[in-house]
Order: sequence, then C-alpha cells, then structure tokens
Amino acid sequence: MIRLHLHLLSDSTGETLENIAKAGLAQFEGVETIKHFWPMVRSQGHLDRILLEIAQRPGLVIFTLVNNEIRTRLESRCHALGLPSVSALDPVIDALSQLLGQQALARPGRQHMLDAAYYARVEAIQYTIAHDDGIASEDWEEADIILTGVSRSSKTPTSIYLANRGYKVANVPLVVESPPPASFYTLVHPLIVGLTTSPDRLIQIRRNRLLSLNQSPETAYVDQEKVVAELTFARRIFSDHGWPVIDVTRRSIEETAAAIINLVNERAAKNEGEGL
Repeated sequence: MIRLHLHLLSDSTGETLENIAKAGLAQFEGVETIKHFWPMVRSQGHLDRILLEIAQRPGLVIFTLVNNEIRTRLESRCHALGLPSVSALDPVIDALSQLLGQQALARPGRQHMLDAAYYARVEAIQYTIAHDDGIASEDWEEADIILTGVSRSSKTPTSIYLANRGYKVANVPLVVESPPPASFYTLVHPLIVGLTTSPDRLIQIRRNRLLSLNQSPETAYVDQEKVVAELTFARRIFSDHGWPVIDVTRRSIEETAAAIINLVNERAAKNEGEGL
C-alpha cells in the first residue's frame, strides 16, 4: 500500500479539483490517499500558511489558481521543496484560448457565479425533493424526468444527482398493492425511465436497509419469490408503455445518471428533428 498526501489548492470552492483528483485516483490501486483541501486561496499570506502545512506533509500538489503572482509563488516553493505541482485546468484553458482567439478572464470561481443556470439548478433541487417517492402527483407534468421502479432501485439518489445537474426529477415507486394514479400513464412532457436490478442485489440492499432500521431482515420485503414478482410486475409496466429501462445492478449513481441524460438528449434531438 502506497501512502500519498494530495494537496488540492483552489481560489474557489475546490469542487473542480476534487472531481479531477477523484477521476485520476480511480485509475490506480493500492494507494492510501490523504487529501488536504485548501479552498479560497486568494492572498499570498494565506498561501504561505498553507505552504508550511505542505512542507510538513509533502506530496502531490494540484491547483487551480488564476492569480499569476500566487500561482508563481506556489510553483516556486514546490520546486524548492522538490514537490510536483500541477495546474489542473491549464491545458483546457490554453486550448480554448487558441481556438476562440481570446484571453481567459482570470476570475476565480467564475463557474459559480449566480447566473440563470444556477437558479435553475436550485429550482430543480427544490422540485426534486418535493416530488420524492410519489409525492405531489398533480405536478408531475412539470418534471423533466420521472424515474420509476420498485422500492430500493436507486430512484431517490439518482433523482438528487440529476437535480444537481439542473433536471427537475420526480420518482414514482411501483408497488403491486398500490399502483400509481392513472394520470401517471398519460404524462406528456417528462421522460419516464424505468429502473430495474437483479433480484439478488435488490434483496441484499433491502436486507441492509432493514438492519440499519433495527428491523427483522427476514420479511416478505426480502422474500425471493415476492421480489422476483415485483420486478416482473415493474418490467411489464415498462414494456406496456414503451419506457426506456436501465438496469442499475452494476452501475454507480453517476453512471445511471449519465445514461439517463443521454436518453434526454436523444429525445430532444429527435423532437427537434421532427419539429416538435
């Protein structure tokens, strides 16, 4: 096991760096990573305090700093300490600058400005939270996406992830004894996507859920025959209405969401082609 100190310095929230680091580390095994987050670095005094910490815990330094004086000081000190430092966004910004014929604006945190997209994302999150687990069916037509499936098929976490990407999402459970209202099957605006999974995986998730609630892990909720019947019931509804289906058995929430976004984009392109 290799132990690595990873220092992430940003003049904004550090969210971009965290995602880049996560993607990079996913390509390596046998690494114990200790991440040090240093957000909102916008003065040399602040940087100097951080450099003292870095010197005590040497490792890889990855940064997004638009102020030339601060980044030059950081690179110089890292060089003196014999530490590698990487400016994460330089290749992308340089390529865009050349293609667009413009100089980058060098404004920290510009991607987090309170623009229309930001407020749309906030609205999407509020809508999604208010329409979890079949709530407020009278507003489902306003959704961009509706996720449906049996209990514990990743509907809620996937909905929240999509909401953070700016999509209004409702999720509707399919329960044999309590089917959704008839209006569910006549919706026009939202893209309805069915989520399914393998019976064994679903039973495992449900059993863990029961244990976390200090309830008996041996109930009809996890009975093999009943779970198979639930999944068959859901698949029949998906098929009868021609809804796209995603099997989440071996997918992460991010992968499921990416597949759903592709479906949304394909639908939009088709509608545009048909002049709808």
